[in-house]
Amino acid sequence: MLKSLPTLFAAPTLLFLLAFASLARAETSSQVTNVFRAEKLEQIDQAIETAIAAKKLPGGVLWIEHNGVAYHKAYGNRAVIPEVEPMTEDTIFDAASLTKVIAATSAIMCLLDDGHIQLDDKVTKYIPAFGAHGKESVTLRQLLTHTSGLRPDISRDPLWSGYQTAIDHACDESLIHKPGTTFVYSDINFFILGDIARIAAQERLDHYVAERVFTPLGMVDTGYLPPESKMGRIAPTEKREGKVLRGIVHDPTARLMGGIAGHAGIFTTASDLARFCRMYLNNGELDGTRVFKSETVKQFTQVQTAPDQPSRRGFGWDIDSPYAGPRGKVFPVGSYGHSGWTGTSLWIDPFSKSFIIFLSNRNHPDESGNVIGLRSQIATLAAQAIIGFDFESVPGALERKAGNTNSPAVKPAKRHVLNGIDVLKRDRFAGLKDLRVGLVTNHTGTDYDRNQTIDLLKSAPDVKLVALFSPEHGIRGAFDEKVSDSIDTQTGLPIYSLYGERRSPTSEQLTNLDALVFDIQGIGCRFYTYISTMGNCLKAASTNHLKFIVLDRVDPIRGDQIEGPILKGEPNFTAFHTIPIRYGMTMGELAQMYAAESNIDVDLTIIKIEGWHREEWFDETGLPWTSPSPNMRNLSEAILYPGIGLLESALSVGRGTDTPFELLGAPYIHDTEFTAELNALELPGLRFVPIRFTPTASIHKNKECGGAYILVTDRNVARPVAATIGIASVLQRLYPLDFPVQKLETLLRDPETVTKLKESPEKYREIAAAWDTDLQEFSKRREKFLLY
Repeated sequence: MLKSLPTLFAAPTLLFLLAFASLARAETSSQVTNVFRAEKLEQIDQAIETAIAAKKLPGGVLWIEHNGVAYHKAYGNRAVIPEVEPMTEDTIFDAASLTKVIAATSAIMCLLDDGHIQLDDKVTKYIPAFGAHGKESVTLRQLLTHTSGLRPDISRDPLWSGYQTAIDHACDESLIHKPGTTFVYSDINFFILGDIARIAAQERLDHYVAERVFTPLGMVDTGYLPPESKMGRIAPTEKREGKVLRGIVHDPTARLMGGIAGHAGIFTTASDLARFCRMYLNNGELDGTRVFKSETVKQFTQVQTAPDQPSRRGFGWDIDSPYAGPRGKVFPVGSYGHSGWTGTSLWIDPFSKSFIIFLSNRNHPDESGNVIGLRSQIATLAAQAIIGFDFESVPGALERKAGNTNSPAVKPAKRHVLNGIDVLKRDRFAGLKDLRVGLVTNHTGTDYDRNQTIDLLKSAPDVKLVALFSPEHGIRGAFDEKVSDSIDTQTGLPIYSLYGERRSPTSEQLTNLDALVFDIQGIGCRFYTYISTMGNCLKAASTNHLKFIVLDRVDPIRGDQIEGPILKGEPNFTAFHTIPIRYGMTMGELAQMYAAESNIDVDLTIIKIEGWHREEWFDETGLPWTSPSPNMRNLSEAILYPGIGLLESALSVGRGTDTPFELLGAPYIHDTEFTAELNALELPGLRFVPIRFTPTASIHKNKECGGAYILVTDRNVARPVAATIGIASVLQRLYPLDFPVQKLETLLRDPETVTKLKESPEKYREIAAAWDTDLQEFSKRREKFLLY
């Protein structure tokens, strides 16, 4: 009887504990409903479950917290192969690029607090070899804000391995931008910062952040290289070479570095990150333990990029850039966060004392998952769920300005840019005084008020307009065929076609001229022939001893982005000079490059643009849009054209429809199959919608085509030329007997790319990455000719 007494006591004790736990849960549930609107939390649950059902992710863990009250939940499955495992809240995730703020930024903050480093230290103070190839001025500040001028990542072709090898490759990199001038998100920045932390701390990065940050905060499941004992709780990612990655970092560069790097490699849980976020909201302290100085937290989470930069970043942290999707549409600008490739994100709002964590393994079992839209949706609903905080009026919040999916798509055009013709007109045509002028122009040659340059020069005092020269599509931009010489009915002047029997002005046509003036709007693409017409006219001016004057115009698809292979082989009319497909230069800048690199002796003058910044899209300039050619009807088409245009001799790209270059297709394409494969590539800034259409012109004329409508979801990160290599890889893989891949060479002009695409279409990323070395060289050539 006595032996049974403990059991008799245990039963009521257990009942009491269960009742207490139930009461605690009820109290917690009551707190949640007092802080969050139940209907919005239900909408979040539904959004995540819907995304799981659509196979955008296998599962995830959510944590929303406001003023210390949390709503957290697990959804779906942790693994789907080789066996299904349900998701649990204690699942450990590959944090991917969250590593940048959790580990590398944390290490730099600790070292700054201890006085071991300064933000304006040059990288060469710690890594002397980094100064090679003009990088000696790059600072820690520029690495932390992604304004170092480095490209996004080092090449992995040929394949290498080893931590120090990665550092050596980074040291051997050349800059693609002048340091401090342009935001380019780069993994190189952060694995270099990780190495600087290792050197300054005299300790391995993983050990240092564990001792200084993770252990003091009680982040028991956070760190690099997770032990075997935790493997069962780790969410697997992609299946690679027949093996599912589990407990091994997904990022290929970090993996080659041994799993410990400043840009990727951390594994963590939602509950650990919640402690990390609480510490930030409490200015560097949690539960009496101070991790960072209060002023350091404030400094790192405030805007540190230059005021003229469209993307606003803190040190490590994103604030308002194209990557700020996890902020949603309600949380104020001035809140901050980060995201990771594997489907992870966190966002902290110091104004409302809230944060959101969403962890998923969207790339399990393959890369077909996508949570970009879901993260934004969750954040928007989470902010809407918070009771008692007015997000409409937040003292201290910043005005939204970056061109991303959660801020207005463009910066407000509070002023308009002055193109060359506007400057010439303002200055009363002083640059053409007493000159007999031949004008190379078309319908795009207008001032801000849409007055034609032809009419302005014809009526200008002290300027004698003698002749007109028209490019492809004619003087009014109306033809998609060769054009003959004619007479301008309004001025009575002769119009000499440069897209008919001849491509250059003849000496006879240039007789009695003092100058050729060029005023045509380009679109920033090598095979758009207006730049070739300019090059031919430049040569003709030199041969006939005329002045050549360019009325400069903005590059509508930004003047700071270059992309695609450099011209290989002999130049022709669709590949006039050794430049990449997307060259990031104005007409005036190109004219300077042509003249200098082709040894053309010409009296060249550029009437410069005023008020333009290279990182601006056309719709951020305040200038009116005029379709440069019959099939270039809007800015979206211009953005896509450098890539999609490459395909136009191989299949329909929408010529003969209302949306040329926003479509692609062919009779043999199964639209839903094709777009599913394209979306599985997760090409940055682009999504694809199944469509059937019948073009009335060009390839597959009057034939019903299956294909894709292309949505530009984030133009700042979209890379249309590289994306087209991905598109071509899908076409080659699905329809190898129908898709004439060799025809890409017509405009691509890089035989090696086409050969690799035919032989190994699955390596499309490596194929595009192989252009990087040539682009770095071009960037150096280009630098000396930039005017803005």
